[in-house]
Amino acid sequence: MFQLGCKSRVCFQNEILSGLTVALALVPEAVAFAFVAGVDPLVGLYAAFMVGLLASIFGGRPGMISGATGAMAVVMVALVAQHGVEYLFAAVVLTGLIQILAGILRLGKYIRIVPHPVMLGFVNGLAIVIFLAQIQHFQLPGSGGEWMSGVNLAVFGGLILLTMAIIHFLPKLTTAIPSSLAAILVVSFIVIGFNVDTNTVSDLATIKGGFPEFHIPSVPFTLETLYIIFPYAIVLAAVGLIESLLTLTLIDDITGTRGRGNRECVGQGIANTATGFFGGMGGCAMIGQSMINVNSGGHQRLSGISAALFLLMFIMFASSLIEQIPMAALVGVMFIVVMGTFEWSSFRIIKKIPKTDAFVLILVSGVTVFTDLAVAVIVGVIVSALFFAWEHASHINVKSFDNEDGSRTYELNGPLFFGSVKNFLDLFTPGDDPDDVIIEFQNSRVADHSAIEAIDNLAEKYIKAGKKLHLRHLSPECIELLSKAGDLVEVNVMEDPTYHVADDKLA
Repeated sequence: MFQLGCKSRVCFQNEILSGLTVALALVPEAVAFAFVAGVDPLVGLYAAFMVGLLASIFGGRPGMISGATGAMAVVMVALVAQHGVEYLFAAVVLTGLIQILAGILRLGKYIRIVPHPVMLGFVNGLAIVIFLAQIQHFQLPGSGGEWMSGVNLAVFGGLILLTMAIIHFLPKLTTAIPSSLAAILVVSFIVIGFNVDTNTVSDLATIKGGFPEFHIPSVPFTLETLYIIFPYAIVLAAVGLIESLLTLTLIDDITGTRGRGNRECVGQGIANTATGFFGGMGGCAMIGQSMINVNSGGHQRLSGISAALFLLMFIMFASSLIEQIPMAALVGVMFIVVMGTFEWSSFRIIKKIPKTDAFVLILVSGVTVFTDLAVAVIVGVIVSALFFAWEHASHINVKSFDNEDGSRTYELNGPLFFGSVKNFLDLFTPGDDPDDVIIEFQNSRVADHSAIEAIDNLAEKYIKAGKKLHLRHLSPECIELLSKAGDLVEVNVMEDPTYHVADDKLA
């Protein structure tokens, strides 16, 4: 579990340097996401350190970087605004416990059932939410909500554009320094060197760096507190695991290896539980930073561990410098994050994909903006499943032919499940059939208990009509579940299929 993954000096060197690069890029995003969540920047920095360190040690994907993220930050805003940061710490602890439980119950595999249109809607909605969270920084600090105008707005907007330009164009010239860090340094030097009048991090918060201290959240340990934090903890846990497992899958594809999803759930849970006790806002895997790490040569646990330790050094010895960062630079970084997060290909493909997929994409984006990310994914999966069921309900059909002995055979094709049972029953007319009827299930699959009930109901109709019915090539589970038609099944040990039926009686 604690192997760093390096057996050579070259590997060790690459991992350390990659970790340093990631740590430099983590600072501005951790501070920016803290402002998104409405907490002190140090809360975001502590989360980036604690989550990054523990997820790298205990997680299931070497080389993946975790820290404070926008996906979780946007969920925290309401809790912090209504109840304060101590309730956030308690919610983060509970979030971690829920994630550990998800890993123990081996729920990591269920990320595979999230359809692609749902994921597109998820990331698009996330980008919109992060963008909207930046609008508040266009207010004058200490003005009670007065919006910038005139020179103030021009300066603030100009610094944002300069930040975005540097981040966009610098990688085309050199990748020796993270572009977001370079942009913040350049803009900070301009503001300090030319004494530009614009708001900085110190206008919103004071950072007193140091090693994070153990701290039990100062909240009443009552059912009322649990009632407040539990909904947020569920959403945070779901959002964190969704983004982490999606990032894990992406890194798997890039590196040609396979991470362990359930172990990652446990690792993220351990990280968030500890973070809540050390004054951090919690977090999850970061797609952008993980890509920086992998592209810089960091494929082992050592890169993530070193990134967290370098970040701790920045917190302890450079906190006064962080206070001088112009807010315009952080907003510019977030705007670039928004542009990188949003799937612009959605506009190109939306007319080419099925209308149902396009509807799900737009629906999930909207639900993400107006509710939260976890609810949006759940809604998207349910709607996609309903569309799938509706579409495949019509795929069931039969081919019938009369045999030489006067009997009639129906060859059933397509899945038999809750959505197709009505069409299934409409395919047969017991009153018009001969006295001997055979239904062949070799090209069909009985999926659930609704399908079992439909077979039983059809068999009862044939029995009442005084006709003999034969059911061929049903699985042993189907035979076990049939109550009225069980005696009509022709068992063929060699040819009968084996598959599982979704039914609580067999669970």
